[in-house]
Amino acid sequence: MKILIVDDEANNRLLLSQLLASHGDCDLAVNGREAVEAFELSLADGEPYDLICLDIMMPEMDGQAALKKIRALEEEFEISGDTIIFMTTALDTEEHVVKAFFHGHCTDYLAKPISRESLEEKLNQYNLIAG
Repeated sequence: MKILIVDDEANNRLLLSQLLASHGDCDLAVNGREAVEAFELSLADGEPYDLICLDIMMPEMDGQAALKKIRALEEEFEISGDTIIFMTTALDTEEHVVKAFFHGHCTDYLAKPISRESLEEKLNQYNLIAG
């Protein structure tokens, strides 16, 4: 599995990469702009990401804006089926959940702190790992 982890906090990137390393190759980005660039390069190379873990609150370009651009790139590259994108944030307010799901079309939502159990439950739910 090819994974992109996007978070402006180094500790969060490290934790997610440690939790996901046994499931695939992890690339890291520190903000939404880098995430969009990495995603576009993966599409151009014909090796799209299977999973993106995308933080909401980041400098330069936040997760909501990056999510919209990623979904637009999928349309532009005529990708069948949306890439699985988990929004990861400490902001699990109803407003942020609604924005992520209904306006940005994220796949699912993980509230921080993220545990191995909650992450693997989501991976299993979307058939990214065998239960």
